[in-house]
Amino acid sequence: MQEKNLANSPVNTGALAGFKVLDLSRVLAGPWCGQFLGDLGAEVIKVESPNGGDDTRGWGPPFLEGESAYFLGCNRNKRGITIDFSQPEGRELLASLIPRFDVLLENFKSGTLEKWGFDSAWFEKNAPLVVRCSITGYGSAGPQAGLPGYDFILQAESGLMSITGDPNGESSKYGVAIVDLATGMMAANAIQAGLLARYRTGKGQAVEVSLFDTSIALLANVGNSHLATGKDAGRYGNGHPTIVPYTTFTCSDGVIALAVGNDKQFVKLSEILQHPEWAEDERFKSNAARVNNRSAIEGLIRKELIHFSSSQLIALLRKNGIPVGQVNTVKEALATEQAQAKEMVIELEHKKIGKFKTLGTPLKMNQTPSSIRYAPPLLGEHTEQVLTQYLDLSEHEINELKNKKIVS
Repeated sequence: MQEKNLANSPVNTGALAGFKVLDLSRVLAGPWCGQFLGDLGAEVIKVESPNGGDDTRGWGPPFLEGESAYFLGCNRNKRGITIDFSQPEGRELLASLIPRFDVLLENFKSGTLEKWGFDSAWFEKNAPLVVRCSITGYGSAGPQAGLPGYDFILQAESGLMSITGDPNGESSKYGVAIVDLATGMMAANAIQAGLLARYRTGKGQAVEVSLFDTSIALLANVGNSHLATGKDAGRYGNGHPTIVPYTTFTCSDGVIALAVGNDKQFVKLSEILQHPEWAEDERFKSNAARVNNRSAIEGLIRKELIHFSSSQLIALLRKNGIPVGQVNTVKEALATEQAQAKEMVIELEHKKIGKFKTLGTPLKMNQTPSSIRYAPPLLGEHTEQVLTQYLDLSEHEINELKNKKIVS
């Protein structure tokens, strides 16, 4: 039985408990990665500039007591400190901190760490066990190497937008920053692989994850279909390029998503809708035939489904093993019994806001459960605590750094 995932719980028996992550990243891909590692039990220290901090602190509305809902959504399970890396003493602090961590996570412009003196030779000499993950826009090779990366631009450049939207309309981006989010998850996987490899090799390593590579990888079956045929991909609205029927349909009181994944399910659907002849029709008998006659079969189904209420149809189809779901708004989705049962909406206690609701963690593990131990930090909230813990600095030394505006 899984241990209950309590918000702001001091208990940490997570899979990554004991590992320490120095998170220098900002905006979304890096912070999302750091949050996942924190959910899994890692001790994550988020480092921000004392001059305003992470850009997302200002992204809103909405704000809760002046704190951006955007920032709150991707920075839990972290303690927060500030260091001004533009000053030599700030970089000296960084040099002292890095060897005390297992992971260094950053998404500076390519070459920034090297410019500050933290190149491969420095890590080999001073921090050989550290797994250092660099998240960039385009990576370290190619004509666009070094350019900053933005999720929206990468969705456009990768072709993801070209396959999203109405077939007769404009290309459309995804509703959230899907490239940033996926890059963060890729980075979290790569970091954990690096930590596992360290047990075998006795060494840390450099990990490079780019928005560009991730956006291309997200083309998945669509990209491989092009490589197999040479034909460019198109848009299918809510439909699927190689499975039919697999799209949204309107019922008498709402819209449902129907995903008939194989011919047996199509036979059952035809019987339920009292048109068993569809399954014997050469135009619809196989999935390949249905793909070639997409408009015809979808039109026939639409004429029948409009007579059902969505709840009636969903219950009937699920009873018969056919994948189907309600098309919910965000508000409706977060209010479902399933979201509550899976603790995907939780309440955190924040130093400034008090109690507030946020999304829960999707990482459910039986023996080493994830946990929510820290609310997203205020800017520099734990600077004194962390510098004392990791560098054994005195109150006087920390005050000197504050007076010089190295930290806040």
